[in-house]
Amino acid sequence: MLDPVIVLKNSTDGVMCNYIDSTPNNQPSLTITSKSEWGCIGEKRTLNANGIPDHEIGIFPNANNPNTISEQSVSADFPLAPVEATSPTQLGGPRGVIAYVLNGVKVDAGTAGTCDDLGASCSLAGGQGSWSIEALGQMHFDFGDDENHAHVQPGGAYHYHGIPEGFVTKRGGNSSEMTLIGWAADGFPVYARLGYSVAGDSSSSLKLMQGSYKLVGDVSDSRPSVSLYALGTFTQDWEYSEGLGDLDECNGRWGVTPEFPQGIYHYYATDSYPYFQRCVSGVVEMSASPGGPLPGGGPPPSGGGPPQGQ
Repeated sequence: MLDPVIVLKNSTDGVMCNYIDSTPNNQPSLTITSKSEWGCIGEKRTLNANGIPDHEIGIFPNANNPNTISEQSVSADFPLAPVEATSPTQLGGPRGVIAYVLNGVKVDAGTAGTCDDLGASCSLAGGQGSWSIEALGQMHFDFGDDENHAHVQPGGAYHYHGIPEGFVTKRGGNSSEMTLIGWAADGFPVYARLGYSVAGDSSSSLKLMQGSYKLVGDVSDSRPSVSLYALGTFTQDWEYSEGLGDLDECNGRWGVTPEFPQGIYHYYATDSYPYFQRCVSGVVEMSASPGGPLPGGGPPPSGGGPPQGQ
């Protein structure tokens, strides 16, 4: 993969008001140049991108994800001065993109996969069951994701379910600094893994942020048997427990960051559930065209394997 071309500077209007990244890819399953451009116009943060990752990826199509990556038409506006809401807003999937990584690739932590109550009928691509299959942290279903916890939707959109490891590495993420990786739909920033051990003190040591979710104690009688699918397989297997970890229901907290030394509400991509937030804590004003392949932008989804949804 060739060296990227990146222009990055902070503006008095806001953080990363001029971020341009053009990274050529030269991989067996990806030869398209990644392009993303972030700017600030008036009260909005803007994104225009082609949805192509700017780091090494796995092989697509593969046996469990038969879809081919193609360029997308990504255009989104975010509030430049985000405001916390009185209650969280659930986003993701058909309810709207919950966040974008700086490379213009979307975050879609949940999946379209479901099982029925008996666990006898499961679909990874939008079944009618009431039990939602998790992409990560379970051993029963393989969504064909790569080392970046990502895979490809039928329309060709590469997207993340968990920490985008290749992008974190590209951004220089390590044990000695916080790493800004993107922006959520409400305009608040998203960081990878590490945060200050004391939220309001930038001189405190860094630590791995832990989500505040745990496996349910009372398993529903209507759930597929745990002997068939272990706890943690389904989204409904998890419940928020305030104070259990470092973060709130939306995998975020208020605190200082390198980009916001006076403090701001911000999210974390974590190694623990929910990996990426499933809700946002701020007022959502984002307008977005989250993608869809560009006209003539790539082949239709490949055959030869189970269709993949999220």
